[in-house]
Amino acid sequence: MANHKSSKKRIRSNETKRLRNKYQHKTARNAVRTLRSLTDKKEASEMLASVTSMLDRLAKNNVIHSKKAANLKSGLQVKINNL
Repeated sequence: MANHKSSKKRIRSNETKRLRNKYQHKTARNAVRTLRSLTDKKEASEMLASVTSMLDRLAKNNVIHSKKAANLKSGLQVKINNL
């Protein structure tokens, strides 16, 4: 157990950040899954912008690796181009 005031605060803030990261990561995964399941090219193209920005934000905040975000965005773009 932490003894210092700052250590206790760090534990609290880490837990808050962990839960926020978990929520954002799960939301992005669901958005990617939804986008992959779409069959209408116009609808998929519209959704791609929001999913791309979501992935970029996660990468910027180090929730996911930047190369993973790039890989996901590339794969989604290829899928939409093939619709």
